[in-house]
Amino acid sequence: MTTTSETGLILIVDDNPTNLSVLSAALSSAGFKFRVAVNGESAIAQVDRNPPELILLDVQMPGIDGFETYRRLKANPDSQNIPIIFTTALVDTDSKNKGFSLGAVDYIPKPFSQEEVIARVRVHLQLKRLTESLEQQLSDRTIALQQAQIQLVQQEKLSTLGELIAGVAHEINNPISFISSNIAHLEEHIAAITEILRLYQQEYLHPSDQITDASEELDLEFALQDIVKIIDSFKLGTDRLRNLSLSLRNFSRADVDTKQPADLHQGLDSTLLILQHRLKSVGDRPCIEVAKSYGQLPEVNCYPGQINQVFMNILANAIDAIDEAMMHGKMSASVPQIQITTDIDAQKYANIRIADNGMGIPDLIQERLFEPLFTTKPVGKGTGLGLSIAHQIIVEKHNGTLAVNSQPGQGTEFTIKIPTKD
Repeated sequence: MTTTSETGLILIVDDNPTNLSVLSAALSSAGFKFRVAVNGESAIAQVDRNPPELILLDVQMPGIDGFETYRRLKANPDSQNIPIIFTTALVDTDSKNKGFSLGAVDYIPKPFSQEEVIARVRVHLQLKRLTESLEQQLSDRTIALQQAQIQLVQQEKLSTLGELIAGVAHEINNPISFISSNIAHLEEHIAAITEILRLYQQEYLHPSDQITDASEELDLEFALQDIVKIIDSFKLGTDRLRNLSLSLRNFSRADVDTKQPADLHQGLDSTLLILQHRLKSVGDRPCIEVAKSYGQLPEVNCYPGQINQVFMNILANAIDAIDEAMMHGKMSASVPQIQITTDIDAQKYANIRIADNGMGIPDLIQERLFEPLFTTKPVGKGTGLGLSIAHQIIVEKHNGTLAVNSQPGQGTEFTIKIPTKD
């Protein structure tokens, strides 16, 4: 018989020395590696220590028989996928039927033919490996489809959000620029008119009763002073709107193709400004305090729009966690708070830590937090893609890390680490 090099380990389970000798000789001649067990208990123990690729299992054995050994092996997740071939006498039809009903992949009849043993073993090893290969391909395809879905959702969200915010910023910027550019002229005109009124008052010390009554009804002195204050409030309002417009444009930077240096603090501040309405007090919940402790960060070479999307997702989740904690009376402190800390470590990674004192996250949920489509929010409240996309942006797009540390009832902290240089 031609000897070939075979991979994988086969376990022979039989209490009969003659059967063991025949099977061992057959497998050895074909180049298979094998081990031997003389009863079911020994077989189970060996499988636990070093799982084989295939098992040849005798039906009739002392102690636990082959069927019970089969049940125990299949009940164990570590051994349930190992193919098992029963060996029994050719005339034992009942045992064959029972074995097939349990799920055995094949039977080898006694007395053994070496050629048949080798042929059946090779066939089932090949089937096992093909099955594993197909399962791996299916798993790879599933992961690839999930990644493609995440990419599509991310691109769609960035595109839609970017267009919306850029459009709003543009619409705000035009009228604000018009108002702002005319405030200075308005100041000059009002100052000139005020000066003319002062001159009239100096020249005409005794105005008519009609002018006197109109001046008293208007309270001219107060009006002239108040106009100056109104102009100052216009300046303040337009400055705030201009900053909001700038923040919207910074947040929506559609730079998906190339990395560029960016100020992460500016991205955080822009995101906080956009979320300002959610930080204000609502009902019984007081306003959420944002404590910022910014270190000295260099500009980071990144995709700023995508990084801002990560900030938005984590900060919005922090606000949700605080709202939920307030709703259920489980705040870890009397004042709702989000803490943002930044620094740079010895490995030149920019570290951004965003912590809240909300509900916290149980360990079982933390383990799945970055899985695609996993969400704990009610139907219609979340897609389960936000943190998955954030993880992909930080890890795959920026070669960084995104980690979570949380204790139920004590709040949650997300830590983002991004290399400052490629």
